[in-house]
Amino acid sequence: MLMILSCATYAQDTTLLTIRAKAVDAKFIGSSIGGARVMVHDAVTGALLAEGVTTGSTGDTELIMKTPRKRRQQISTEATSAFLAKVLIERPTKVNVTVIAPQNNGNAKITASTALWMFPGKNILGDGLVVYIHGFAVDILSPQTHEVIEGTKEIEVKANIVLMCGCPVQPDGIWDSNDYTLIAHLKKDGEIIQESPLTYTGKSSTFQANFAVEENGNFEVEVIAFDENTANTGYSIVGFIIRE
Repeated sequence: MLMILSCATYAQDTTLLTIRAKAVDAKFIGSSIGGARVMVHDAVTGALLAEGVTTGSTGDTELIMKTPRKRRQQISTEATSAFLAKVLIERPTKVNVTVIAPQNNGNAKITASTALWMFPGKNILGDGLVVYIHGFAVDILSPQTHEVIEGTKEIEVKANIVLMCGCPVQPDGIWDSNDYTLIAHLKKDGEIIQESPLTYTGKSSTFQANFAVEENGNFEVEVIAFDENTANTGYSIVGFIIRE
C-alpha cells in the first residue's frame, strides 16, 4: 500500500547529496586540476545550504570512455571526484546547485548550474547529481604576457590544451586533436593580421604555430579550440611587444 505523507510528518534531517562535475566528452573534474567549487542554495530563500570542492580522481578511463553502458549503470568509483553535500532540511526543498570548474585555471573556469527537489532523509548517492562542464582549458605558453621580443621577427606560439578534467589532447588519442579546430591568430590594434593552424609538438597537449612579423609594435596572440561535435570551446589571449 502506498503511504502518502503530509509535510507535517517530515522531521528535520541531514540529507546527503553527492555532486560531481564532469567534463563534456571526458572524465570527472578532480583534485589534479583543483576540483570544482560547489554551492547549494535554497531556491526560494537563497540561503547557502552547503559549499565545498570536489576531490578525488578523474575516474576510471576504461569505464567512462570505452565501456558500453546500460541504463542507470554507475560510472563512478569510490575514488572518483565528488563533493558530498550535507543539507539540513525539514520539508521538501528545491535547491539550486552551482558548480565552478576547474579551480586551478582561472581563464578556463566555467559556471554551470541546475536545480532539483530534495526531501528530508532521501539521500542521493552513487553517481549522484552530475553537472556537466563544457570546454577546453587553453594556456598560452609563449609568447608570455607583456614579453618584449627583440632582434627577431619570427614569433613562435605554443599552447597547452586539455579538456576541463585535464584529460590530454593529442593526435589519434582518446581525445583526438584531429577532431578539433585548433587555431592561432596574430593580432595588431585589435585586428587579425595572420592566422595559422596549431600543430602537435610531440609533447602531450602541446601545440605550436609560427608567425613571420614585418613590423614593431604591440601585438596579441589568441588561441581558439573548438569541437563542433560536443560544443566544447576554449580560448586564451596574451599581449606582447616587438621592437628592435
